[in-house]
Amino acid sequence: MEKKILMKFLMLLSAVLGFFHVSTASMEEKNDVQKRTYIVHMAKSQMPASFAEHTHWYDSSLKSVSDSAEMLYTYNTVVHGFSTRLTVEESQSLESQPGILSVFPETKYDLHTTRTPRFLGLDKTPNLFPVSESLTEIIVGVLDTGVWPEIKSFDDTGFGPVPSKWKGTCESGTNFTASNCNRKLIGARFFSKGYEAAVGPIDISHESKSPRDDNGHGTHTSSTAAGSVVVGASLFGYASGSARGMASRARLAMYKVCWSFGCFASDILAAMDKAVEDNVNVLSLSLGGQFNDYFRDAIAIGAFAAMEKGILVSCSAGNSGPTHYSVGNLAPWITTVGAGTLDRDFPAYVSLGNGLNYSGVSLYKGASLPKMMLPFVYAGNASNDTFGNLCLTGTMIPEKISGKIVLCDRGGNARVEKGAVVKAAGGAGMVLANIAAHGEEVLADAHLLPATAVGQKAGDKIKKYLFSDPNPMATILFEGTKVGIEPSPVVAAFSSRGPNSLTPEILKPDLIAPGVNIIAGWTGSQGPTGLPIDTRRVEFNIISGTSMSCPHVSGLAAMLMAAKPEWSIAAIRSAFMTTAYTTYKNGHSILDVSTGKPSTPFDHGAGHVDPVAALNPGLVYDLDVNDYLGFLCALNYTKQQINILARKNFTCDPTNKYSLTDFNYPSFSVPLLGTQVGRRSGRTMVVKYSRTLTNVGSPATYNVSVSLKSKSVMVSVDPVSLSFSQLNEKKTYTVTFTAGPRPTNTFSSGRIIWSDGEHVVKTDSGSLKLSGRKDFSFIETNYIEEGRNTPEVAVREKIDGDEMVEMRVLFGVDLACTNEVEQRKEPIGSYIDEKVGTDVEETPCEEGSSRKKGACVEGTLMEGDGFGPRINLEVNLANEPIEGLGPGINLEVNLAHSSKDKANIHLGKSLGINYNGEEDVVLSKIIDLELKDKDRIIKEGKAQ
Repeated sequence: MEKKILMKFLMLLSAVLGFFHVSTASMEEKNDVQKRTYIVHMAKSQMPASFAEHTHWYDSSLKSVSDSAEMLYTYNTVVHGFSTRLTVEESQSLESQPGILSVFPETKYDLHTTRTPRFLGLDKTPNLFPVSESLTEIIVGVLDTGVWPEIKSFDDTGFGPVPSKWKGTCESGTNFTASNCNRKLIGARFFSKGYEAAVGPIDISHESKSPRDDNGHGTHTSSTAAGSVVVGASLFGYASGSARGMASRARLAMYKVCWSFGCFASDILAAMDKAVEDNVNVLSLSLGGQFNDYFRDAIAIGAFAAMEKGILVSCSAGNSGPTHYSVGNLAPWITTVGAGTLDRDFPAYVSLGNGLNYSGVSLYKGASLPKMMLPFVYAGNASNDTFGNLCLTGTMIPEKISGKIVLCDRGGNARVEKGAVVKAAGGAGMVLANIAAHGEEVLADAHLLPATAVGQKAGDKIKKYLFSDPNPMATILFEGTKVGIEPSPVVAAFSSRGPNSLTPEILKPDLIAPGVNIIAGWTGSQGPTGLPIDTRRVEFNIISGTSMSCPHVSGLAAMLMAAKPEWSIAAIRSAFMTTAYTTYKNGHSILDVSTGKPSTPFDHGAGHVDPVAALNPGLVYDLDVNDYLGFLCALNYTKQQINILARKNFTCDPTNKYSLTDFNYPSFSVPLLGTQVGRRSGRTMVVKYSRTLTNVGSPATYNVSVSLKSKSVMVSVDPVSLSFSQLNEKKTYTVTFTAGPRPTNTFSSGRIIWSDGEHVVKTDSGSLKLSGRKDFSFIETNYIEEGRNTPEVAVREKIDGDEMVEMRVLFGVDLACTNEVEQRKEPIGSYIDEKVGTDVEETPCEEGSSRKKGACVEGTLMEGDGFGPRINLEVNLANEPIEGLGPGINLEVNLAHSSKDKANIHLGKSLGINYNGEEDVVLSKIIDLELKDKDRIIKEGKAQ
């Protein structure tokens, strides 16, 4: 992530608070509900001399604000500090103490949920990776849902003793003992204190409180990264062959941080803390969360410390594509991986009564449909429910679908759940048709009944037949596995896209890797669909997501680390990025499946990973911890904010002109101020970037060439030639981007190529025209109510010229609150997620503003809600909103960091609906706004 964070967070919040509501029987428990988990960052160097150990200092500081509070975790490596449960008032009191850098509230993260080695070229050149012995010294750590240790992917046959550097352990728990680890799976830990503090005790009758994986996600990602070779792997005969992880000879360590309702920051930090202490070489995280500043993001904080220790951190980009600005895990010290397809498919054709056939995909394996055609019905015509076309639970009329094939539209619930609904109502089969939001991307599923998924174009044609034929008939033909699909790869539609919403000067994602229909190990706890009614058990499963692409790069990094032990982790990432490819063998650009058009660097990053080419990149862009500290200085972070990441007393040099344009990243992203074409005010903008290349090959002279896909942005490079006479020699060059007048919110791309005739060092560039920093504004006013002053924060958004939408939050400090959440949609197209008991009022917009596109929304800010105290208001700007979703603007106030004197504001602006039907926040900003008593407007600021 996936903006969607607000809505997904509040949906989870509703479920969590419902749990709390029924479980708080005693007054003591009710008081605890008013607390939440906080992560406390300490300035370790400021420990008073009266304390012998830091933990004593931590405990003393905590007890000074709460006698009953206990530390959930203490952090020693990636963070200096601890996590605990506090009220809002206690957290504010603690944050005011000397030696406390910050007290941040807990955040939630979500999972980004055989053929591959051959597709990547690893089978053709085994001699290029003569690293079997050195690879066994590499340890890949995975943070996920756990591991199912009994499957063959974790067999340790042929492995020698565990590396002596390993400092980890194999923890015991529910359904898991130390004997479940071996010389392949050398360690397994679990972290649940933060999760249980937020959600409640884990029910061990349904979920193992141990490293055991009851979900399947962690087993799949870990076996993708470093699973042993398994001959004869398949899912019901699909994708049959030898399955192997990317680094099949590397060791594996599992850190279970994700549970039934998500993954929590305090647990993630504790796991990363232990992983660094355990001496892993690579950390793989197929999960993500809110778009927070780097010093507020648990993954970014942990990854910074890992980077300092020489540990490469690889993370998934997110599954919120294809809209722009949706990519997550944005820190430049993280390798961020998007998803592409393989050249393998699982065709299943829809054959219609009119003689036409349409191609789809399926992993169904069971009793075939009768050879003759069956009656065919549209789900929307077999239901009395408004959303019957989506085949939601309880919406089908059995008499209308019994013995028939049913066409269901995609969206609203899980794809496999639709099939289960049809089957339960007596349907004989299902055709799952994409709607416009999903385009032509189809994902294969192991359905419980004969079923296939088709793209939007085929779906529309099939529906046209359904609606026009008085007696529609159909059947489904399953064709097994097909390889050699062209074109491949293509960028997956769900793969999150750039530009980078936090730091537009850093191109994200970094690259793409296989992430669609990937076969890997699976849990024995549930079937391949994950549905409770699925009693099938498999050792391998085929699923899709950037969760699957991330461990590919994690495993490949382990291989490259073993092959090139002298390289830094920045050099390893650079090698992957500068050798990645963006074209097919015929020279045509890699396509974006969501549009059918060529993809851009904001879709594929540097391109698709090519591990063989990465072995010999010629030149690399190197970085060390000092470069990253300079990056933080260039962001104008405060000393306190930097020290949260650096964990030391670091001060930016006031004489140094820190610049993001000089940060030695292996790609370019160039934000340019947009100007109106054809107006005299249009002006030319010039931006200069510098980069330094390090020679990791033989002496050579490299000449530069530039490839551009835009006529409005010109690029020049100086010098045009670089000569290297020795290993590790460094040379610097400057790139000048000159942009003429062009409409705002447009993108262009290009590539800078250095070549010596043998090596081709490719550096992708993307430029984006922004509309400046006036996309929306916030104002603070003084509001008079019943004779008392109540501070107010408002967001006002201009749309279509002079039309105005406004939202207000009124600060009331003495009101009680409940733990219930009400969700309701307003008929005029705005919606509110708000706590019961607050004074929520919806009024028509004021004179001169738009009534058709929104409403003025008011709400009273509360002092706590038991889980992430906050208030969120949102106005939809669409004439015909889709299920209450964007485009729109939102205003969220975080109560944990707000008081009667200060508001912690999160502003967001959405331009539309993302691929998953969830809100896409394009622009966001977190601001601390002081609230003062003055007559009218006292402060105005811009969010970017």
